[in-house]
Amino acid sequence: MNPTPRPCIEAHFSTHDGERLFYRHWPASAPRRGAVMILHRGHEHSGRVAHLVDELDLPDFDFFAWDARGHGRSPGARGHSPSVGTSVRDVQTFADHLRLQHGVAPSELVVLGQSVGAVLAAAWVHDYAPALRALVLASPAFSIKLYVPFARQGLRLLHRLRGNFFVNSYVKSRLLTHDPARQASYDNDPLIARAISVNMLLGLQDTARRVVADAQAITVPTQLLISGADWVVHHGPQHRFFDTLGAPIKEKHVLDGFFHDTLGERDRAQALGHIRRFVEARFAQPATVVDLHANDQRGHTHAEARALARPLPAASPRALYWQGYRHGLRLASRVSEGIRLGFDTGFDSGSTLDYVYRNRAAGHGSLGRIVDRHYLDAVGWRGIRQRKRHLEELIHHTLDTLHAEGAPLRILDIAAGHGRYVIEALEGSRHAGAHAHLRDYSALNVSQGTQLIAAKGLQERVRFERGDAFDAESLAAIDARPSLGIVSGLYELFGDNGMVARSLSGLARAVLPGGYLIYTGQPWHPQLEMIARALTSHRDGEPWVMRRRSQQELDQLVAAAGFEKLEQRIDEWGIFTVSVARRLPA
Repeated sequence: MNPTPRPCIEAHFSTHDGERLFYRHWPASAPRRGAVMILHRGHEHSGRVAHLVDELDLPDFDFFAWDARGHGRSPGARGHSPSVGTSVRDVQTFADHLRLQHGVAPSELVVLGQSVGAVLAAAWVHDYAPALRALVLASPAFSIKLYVPFARQGLRLLHRLRGNFFVNSYVKSRLLTHDPARQASYDNDPLIARAISVNMLLGLQDTARRVVADAQAITVPTQLLISGADWVVHHGPQHRFFDTLGAPIKEKHVLDGFFHDTLGERDRAQALGHIRRFVEARFAQPATVVDLHANDQRGHTHAEARALARPLPAASPRALYWQGYRHGLRLASRVSEGIRLGFDTGFDSGSTLDYVYRNRAAGHGSLGRIVDRHYLDAVGWRGIRQRKRHLEELIHHTLDTLHAEGAPLRILDIAAGHGRYVIEALEGSRHAGAHAHLRDYSALNVSQGTQLIAAKGLQERVRFERGDAFDAESLAAIDARPSLGIVSGLYELFGDNGMVARSLSGLARAVLPGGYLIYTGQPWHPQLEMIARALTSHRDGEPWVMRRRSQQELDQLVAAAGFEKLEQRIDEWGIFTVSVARRLPA
């Protein structure tokens, strides 16, 4: 090991909402082979992991460690972030910064996260699908031990009643590590944030539950380190995460007697030896990427969709439950306008989505409006409305980019529904010369969308026609080739990757080289079974059974069509993504 500590450079990067987060950079002391991004424990900061740079003894790697917002020398109330989703997006922004400012490609990057930092790292890999070289998770805080009975339920109730507030950590340094020096430094460190905001505490639980349940979607080579005598987090979810992890290269090590601060324990050389060997092995081989193009024929989401499409045994408790649920919905449709519309046109129809976008409860009397409000506030519909906001944000951003590049401002949406998100984005755009060509397979959607265009007074800038989004030749033959193609809410409804590939190939031929594509995905949904068992599709009233696509699978289909992904948005519940890709030269 090098006895001379590496020099450290202090710097900042800007987040999407204008915060400037602090980070430390230790340049490689030999020609750089790769880089390690370290995400610290909850309550702590980058100074608490600085010892790892020399102790890991990887001289040909740059090291980067941030102070998460609300921690260390980064701004914000101590222990607070607007949401876990915001912090996960900060990880993406940090990775973008390392790529742009330091030349670190994802394939050269190892992410090392501990405790809360490990949850953020796992959620980032699940939700954004970066093509990392490796992922190392130490004592991930998938389930924090709160010890007080019904503590989480009580905190959720208080959070609903009082709004956000802070709780102090019960954890003492002697419960984190056996190392007396680490205990003393923890007790005397003025930058330790001993409080955590309840929105983060509860959000971590929700995010961790989702990531553990869908760990099959993570295919990055992963190493998991579990502290065998952890007083802070439960072991069970860590083992379940590993068991279902989709990475073909994965390893798990249980470190007997270790407390929660795995990387700061007295005998941490054991853990660091595992990490060093794992990192060296990953860089001794070419970067691995799992091909997911055939996941519509195999894999966990294929099996999941087949199980949801299979009728339940007639007299089983679950069959009776969902029969009662459907009957309740039918009764509710007599008073709720939204539920009635769902049964009439399909809960996945353009008409239903437009109703959800408008978000105005309607029905027969006060009861109808109460039932309709409950329906509109379902988490899936909240995610749909956030998807609309993300679509409009990225449409505005892409039009600004095209304008700066001197490109024509021509939009093509191949399955627009009623087209509200495009129409309202154009209505609020600073670019009066932008035009949109909307298409949809449904004559009703075309008619309703045309009426909306007229109501907004945009007949000169927007035209709507009937068209098949899966007819590649029809898309490729579009006159006035667009500089921005959009496909939203379509591929989520069709599990067949061949259909999606045909659609994307037509779009690729339609969009000008150097132009852009905005596309949406649905890597997760907490109500899949309810949707499949109780809701009907626009396709002849059939059950609405969806096959989820991981973000990595969707991105691979987009890349195969000739697009390079640039950026992404995702809602707080991890349901809907909106991404931007650029058309590469043919």
